[in-house]
Parts: sequence; C-alpha cells; structure tokens
Amino acid sequence: MSPTQPDPNPRAAPPADAAERAAALAFDPLNLPPGFLENPFPTYHLLRRHDPVHRCPDGSYFLTRFADVTAVYRDRRMRSDKTVEFRPKFGGGALFRHHTTSLVFNDPPYHTRVRNLLIAPFTPRALRAMEPVIADLVERLLDAAEARGGMDLIADFAAAVPVEVICNMLGVPRADRGPLRDYSLRILGALEPAISAEQLAAGNRAVEQFSAYLDGLIVERRRNLSDVPSDVLSALIRGGGEAEPLTQEELIQNCIFLLNAGHETTTNLIGNGVAALIGHPGQMTLLRSRPELIESAVEEFLRFESSNQLGNRLVGAALEIGGVAMAEGTQITLCIGAANRDPAQFPDPDRLDIERRPNPHLAFGAGIHACAGMTLARLEGRIAILRLIQRFPNLHRSGTPERGGRARFRGYAAYPVSW
Repeated sequence: MSPTQPDPNPRAAPPADAAERAAALAFDPLNLPPGFLENPFPTYHLLRRHDPVHRCPDGSYFLTRFADVTAVYRDRRMRSDKTVEFRPKFGGGALFRHHTTSLVFNDPPYHTRVRNLLIAPFTPRALRAMEPVIADLVERLLDAAEARGGMDLIADFAAAVPVEVICNMLGVPRADRGPLRDYSLRILGALEPAISAEQLAAGNRAVEQFSAYLDGLIVERRRNLSDVPSDVLSALIRGGGEAEPLTQEELIQNCIFLLNAGHETTTNLIGNGVAALIGHPGQMTLLRSRPELIESAVEEFLRFESSNQLGNRLVGAALEIGGVAMAEGTQITLCIGAANRDPAQFPDPDRLDIERRPNPHLAFGAGIHACAGMTLARLEGRIAILRLIQRFPNLHRSGTPERGGRARFRGYAAYPVSW
C-alpha cells in the first residue's frame, strides 16, 4: 500500500493511532497546526510514522524520512530552479528577481559557474587564516557583554559574529552594516511556505534597498579594484579562469545571497546550540570538562535543531520516491528537521548527545547544492559556543526567549542570558 493511500480498514487501528494518522494525512504546510512553530518535531514524527511521503493539498509532496530526503538531494534528475514556483508567489517584483538569480535556486551550468567563483574564500587555508580573527571578535563581544552583566544571546552575540565575518569577507564598510541583518530577515522571511501581503511588501522593499546599496558598493569597488585586497566581492568582480564574468545584476543578487546565507545558518547554530546546552545542563557540564568534544557537539546542535528545516526540489523527470510515483514538474519539500530526527538513522533522536558518532545529519544539505560555507559556519560555531560557556561558568537564561516564528529557518529572535 502506498504511504499516501488511506488505510483500507481504519477501524482496526487503535483510536490514538487513528487520530494520529488523521492528523498526519491532514497536514498542510500552508496552514500549519497550532504550536507548530514553537515545536514542529511532534508533527514531524507523526508524518514520518503515518505518511512519510505526504501529498499536500496543493499537490506537492512533503518528505520526512532521512533515506528519502538523502535520495532526493543526490538525484541528478531533481531541479533547484524555482522560477515556476516563485512567479505566482512573488509576482515579478524584487523578491522574484533575487531568488531566481541567486546561486541557491539555480541549476548547472549557472550554479556551477557562480559556485566556482565563491569557493576560494572557503578553502582550509583561507579558513585557518580567519580563525584568529574570529577568536578575537568573539572575545571582544564577550568583553562587552561582561561589562553589561548580560546580553541578548541572538542580537549581541549569535548574529553579531557571522554578520561581522561575512561583511569583512565582502569588504562592506563598518559604518554601512547596521541595516543588513534586517534586510536579510525580511528577504528570507519571504521564503516561508505561506506569507502575508505585508511580508511580501517588506521583502520586496528589502531587496530593493539592499540592491541599491550593493550597486553603489560594486561600482566603487570596480573603480578601485587594483587597490583593494582580495576580498570575496573583488574576486567575484574579477571572475576567474575562462568562466564568463557575472553581470552587475548577478553580482548584486549573489552578494545578497552571501550576506543572507553567511549569517542566517550560523546565527541559528550558535543560538540553538547555546539554548540546547542551557536546557541540558549535564551536556553543558560535559562540554566544559571535555572541550575537545566541541566538534561533535556542533554537529549534534546542527542535527538536533537544524538551522534550515526545509528545502525544496522540482522533479525533472518522472520517478519514484519512497514507493510513490511522481510526475515531471512535481514540487517536493524536503523536511531536513524531520530527517535529522529519524530514528531509523539516529538512535534516540530526540535526545541531545554531544558525543553522538556517527552523525551524518543533513543540516547543510547534500549533493551539488551542499552549503559552500558550511566549514566556515562550523568554525564560527565552535569558537563562539565553546568560548561563551568557558567564559561564563554560570551562564543561564535570564528572561523569556522569543522564537523566530518561521518554519523554514529555525532559531530565536531573542534569548536573554546572564551569568
């Protein structure tokens, strides 16, 4: 029986199972159930148990098993181009222009051409050179927090680290950095499964304002290219090898993507990781006593509360996933958050275990679209989280946290801490 077909004898199921199955079959990512944004994992477990290849009311599919999500990531018949999906959602405005030009929502050969221009700053050698710079930044942020006696973990630390790092990499002047995170949040917020007219308008304004700023920055950088160190923006302008150089529009939209991706994943990694340790004091004590566990701890934070919970693909040729036939053009949502808590892959998946090995989570995707900046995100997370808990042995929550209120990107908007 197909996972999406109704049970031919539903009365045979116990009442609790029947209710769970009904809830799974009724799931609609465009109309999320109450409490989902606070804690989506019970819903993910229901879907994985009763309807793992779930057909949504709009005809798309929602996948929750690790094996199915991994298979889609690695299948070359899948497409990342979102032109068809985004036109009715965004119209022809600035959000549509951005999300159909940036690296992440495109396929080869364009994806390959842009990605090849971006990989140089993320080589092991380049990251080794950045490590002391990141460590110094973390210490300065903690010095400021200590002087205040407390901080918002997100605004004052988790977001401040990656925003500073990626702006340094792009050569964005320090005086211009203030509005960038707000632009990013509004642009990424428009990627939620369902958005309001207000969110659409705010996202379009953010792209327009961000684009206008970057247009001026790129023009200025072109004029002084020979005098500028080899930062990422300069490398993108120069191009490389025989690849066709990026147009001004491609430069602008991919710089927006870099600033968005460069801070969002790492902000949530640091915020979710520290919150997980505060909520599991035994694991906090273990990490303080054995700091060499920070590498496996960061991998567990990425699995346990994945920064990016949802991905999307378009079926490029008729195929079968998890026993369900899908036609060309079918839209698929990959539930990374559910795959990373699949008990078939991760024993006791709802338990935080910073010693968990192996830990083949999908927080950074897989295949040709695996996150180009994942090594940098891991490095920032390791330095920031370990130094924070070492610096403040009595670190604790000092107020009510506020979740980010998004299904795709899971993190906190605010998380007050003290020591």
